[in-house]
Amino acid sequence: MLARWAVTLLSLTWSTYHSLAIPQVTECGLSCSQGFTCRNHMNWNVFNSFCRHPPPSMSRSVLGALMLSTVMKCAPQDGCSLLLRVQASLTLHESLRGLEACSMSLDTKETHCHNMRVSRASRRQQVGQQLQVHFNCFEVSMAQSLYVTLRTVPHFCGVQLDQQYHVEDCRDEDVGRNVPDCFAEKLSYWVDRSRKVVLVQVPEAPGSPDYYLRLCLKWVTCEDAGEPVRVTANSVSRMVSLPYSQEMPCLCLESWPATPDAVRTQACPFENDTEALWDAIHYHPGSQALSWEPACPVSGHVSLCWRPGPGAHCLELENSERTAHGRVQYLLVDTQPQLCLKFSTSLGFWVRCPFEQPRFPAWKMTIQWAPSRAHLRVAFFSPSPTSFQVRLCHRRKMWPLACHRTLQATPLPPASVSRGDLTTDPPVAFVDIPRDEACGPDTCIQGWRTDMHFSAPQQLCNLQCAAEAQTPGTSDLTELPPWGQHTETRCLKNKEMPGVDYWGKVGDQLTYGHPMP
Repeated sequence: MLARWAVTLLSLTWSTYHSLAIPQVTECGLSCSQGFTCRNHMNWNVFNSFCRHPPPSMSRSVLGALMLSTVMKCAPQDGCSLLLRVQASLTLHESLRGLEACSMSLDTKETHCHNMRVSRASRRQQVGQQLQVHFNCFEVSMAQSLYVTLRTVPHFCGVQLDQQYHVEDCRDEDVGRNVPDCFAEKLSYWVDRSRKVVLVQVPEAPGSPDYYLRLCLKWVTCEDAGEPVRVTANSVSRMVSLPYSQEMPCLCLESWPATPDAVRTQACPFENDTEALWDAIHYHPGSQALSWEPACPVSGHVSLCWRPGPGAHCLELENSERTAHGRVQYLLVDTQPQLCLKFSTSLGFWVRCPFEQPRFPAWKMTIQWAPSRAHLRVAFFSPSPTSFQVRLCHRRKMWPLACHRTLQATPLPPASVSRGDLTTDPPVAFVDIPRDEACGPDTCIQGWRTDMHFSAPQQLCNLQCAAEAQTPGTSDLTELPPWGQHTETRCLKNKEMPGVDYWGKVGDQLTYGHPMP
């Protein structure tokens, strides 16, 4: 009962102590309960890794407690180093000679062990008594993750305690104030966007080592984005200027002391500057592939979309969504101005339309009277032979449109001489649609390429082209120009209707991408 009370009291004392500021020690050593004689063996006996069966008279609970905490050992000129304190309790048995505590880094798997032996005289006199042991000699680094094991000597199977421990980092007040590796986190920096430089002020501290500074792109590790600059302890000027070429969210300032295995710290002054990420779009004319590769890690999605008209909401194309964890590529992409890339993250979404520039080849769709006058002719003009389809759709209150009929365009023989001008070259394909189906306030005609994996449709809505009954011998409809001269079309009574370009304004009546209500 007394032993259990001692363990409980000891646990309460250690828990309270650990919640206080990190204590300082003057020596790295071993201490035992009063009345016991202990010796510290720093070498690790590999044979103690193998366990043996405990004797019947020994309880498997002879190890009563394992408590871990951080302490500091400080020198006036060198600052403070961190040590791991291992506190343990053991009920002595005649078969036990001591304890072994091992600390393994979870990052490097490096292991250090301390072996404590109880003198033979103490073992004989104190059998059944509880021994309390403090190890203070495990050197650790800030923010290190450890796995600590406590065993008996010799190691008996099933008699072992394990615990994980994470050493405090520079956010701890005592560590940040006293450990030299944390002084780098106290750097002051300013961004001069007009000159594209990061100005860094390295603080002076007693006993502080030299420091390295650099700009880097932070992925899993920080990749070089500039040569590191060394600031010596006796430098006259401790202000450093680091140039950069572009603001990006993963462009970070990295600093570390010039000491072996120093912990590196980063500060990322442009973490909210994401605009540059969405411009890394490339089109490959040979494969007709559109690709995007972010310069920084991105968590989100990429998709292709099309805009029914200038300023309209960009509508996603089916089967185009990709995870934005790395390079994204789309094969056989139609180079239409209204085809865009949409980037969606937790911060919002961005749209980029890489084919808005006139240097990209584009096709055009127009609507004219067919020779029969009972049909409208949807004509396609393209700088090269292509395949097209037409779809009849009806507007409704919510997107998408209700599309119910698809028509394959009839290809036409290529022109013997092409000027490469969509306004003068003849069409490459056409579809004739009955006037009663094509005309109406809620009807839209969509046309798109079928020889591409991803094509943005062109769309014409609200074709009010029903002709009124005419007196024999008279007509308010002007004759259509010869086929191929599509610069003017007279569909509407007494209305001039220039041909539709790919952003499609048609006179005052037909507009490409008529916004939906």
